[in-house]
Amino acid sequence: MIKSGELMLMVDELPIDIKTQLVEKLLNSMHPHQKNIDELWVEEAEKRVNEVKNGGAKTIPGETVFKEIRDRFSK
Repeated sequence: MIKSGELMLMVDELPIDIKTQLVEKLLNSMHPHQKNIDELWVEEAEKRVNEVKNGGAKTIPGETVFKEIRDRFSK
């Protein structure tokens, strides 16, 4: 049986694409996908990307958003 320390050393040596697959596999084993929910999120993400590309959505720079959050919660 492989000890956890040995396993971590083995993982460290893996290429990034294999590490990514491993992370996805581990996350799925802890929180299995619900295919219908995943599909709905993909649809929503694609819809929002299209809205931004077509000018149908107003974008706000991240700096502005974070400033507003800091201002709101620093009171």
